[in-house]
Amino acid sequence: MKFKPIGPEGVKTCSLKERKSKVSLEGLCGLFSKGGSFQEFISTLPHLLAGNTLREVIGAILDATRAGKTVAMGMGAHVIKTGLSPIIIDLMRRGVVNAVAMNGAGIVHDFELAFAGTTSEDVEDALSTGRFGMAEETGTMINEAIKRGARRGLGMGESVGRMIEKSDFPYRDTSILAAGTRYGVPVTVHVAMGTDILHIHPAVDGALTGRATLKDFRLFTGVVATLEGGVFLNVGSAVIIPEVFLKALTLARNLGHRVKRFTTVNMDFIQHYRPITNVVRRPTMEGGRGYTLTGHHEIMLPLIYAGITEGLGE
Repeated sequence: MKFKPIGPEGVKTCSLKERKSKVSLEGLCGLFSKGGSFQEFISTLPHLLAGNTLREVIGAILDATRAGKTVAMGMGAHVIKTGLSPIIIDLMRRGVVNAVAMNGAGIVHDFELAFAGTTSEDVEDALSTGRFGMAEETGTMINEAIKRGARRGLGMGESVGRMIEKSDFPYRDTSILAAGTRYGVPVTVHVAMGTDILHIHPAVDGALTGRATLKDFRLFTGVVATLEGGVFLNVGSAVIIPEVFLKALTLARNLGHRVKRFTTVNMDFIQHYRPITNVVRRPTMEGGRGYTLTGHHEIMLPLIYAGITEGLGE
């Protein structure tokens, strides 16, 4: 036989106490006491893996805020659909989040909540009849706002944000876009043509939509150019925001802006290639720090919000 069995005879062993190990008693979780603060709760999390990451992300945001550095948030529409708009709006109000970037679906759900108090239609039910995406107010009012704003030289986020903020919509206080207008926080919208229900409505104008979203890309690049010492969070966007962020970063660096030492965070319930590569790894290779947090937005973002607000002493 060409091959001979190999047994364990003669194996060299070492003492467990001398072996290098990744987990020790110091990393074990604590036990939360009834009536304790959020800080006391978060200190009980294991000093391992995501327990450490969560504390470090909160710490990075607090450090950047206290130092007056930029904290920017990129987001997919799922963040709005999981009920988290009030958190983002409050962080904008507090001056913690200095800029927001969303994909095209974001303005749809943001508008619908402000206008009707409901959003996120049943796609499976409506698709078979051709009714999916055909809400009259959504398609007409958003597209008209984009066109009016683009003709005035405004970006898409500001165009729709101004429309909602000036409206008599009963739930406009839930709008991230309107909050951007209210608090002077840029909210940019980054569109891929054909991806959003707005693009199947008669009111759409491709040229003006393109002009408005290009205006927003250039504004977002201006935000990215100030990220030295700051934080960029990508929450729930698997493709659009990571790609836009990488292009904005290379444009800013090409024009001489120093964006080397900063923190990036990707938050999603599944980790995808583009966010890990374009947000977490590549941008921070020259001195920054990249983190991933995996979990449901509706749990993870409130945890971070609680840590920030308590850390600020408010």
